[in-house]
Amino acid sequence: MLRENAGLTLRQVANSLATDVSLLAKIERNERQPTKQLINSIADFFNIEKEILFEEFLSDQIAYKILNENANLKVLKVAEKKVSYLKAIRNV
Repeated sequence: MLRENAGLTLRQVANSLATDVSLLAKIERNERQPTKQLINSIADFFNIEKEILFEEFLSDQIAYKILNENANLKVLKVAEKKVSYLKAIRNV
């Protein structure tokens, strides 16, 4: 966890990001999802590449969804095919 590794409290990070402490805590517990704007702010605050942090948050969403639905990993292969298809038809 970025915040804990940096030795910062939730309040310190929330104040620096001008966001609510409870919202940040819920994001850490994967009870809420951050906006792309908040992800960018977090990346800037911790001096991390925005794209890498976005990939981490997105992969967490996917992983928890698969876990909570008791789905197997085949769903990822199906989703990958759907993403390729949707990208192809959007670029037509």
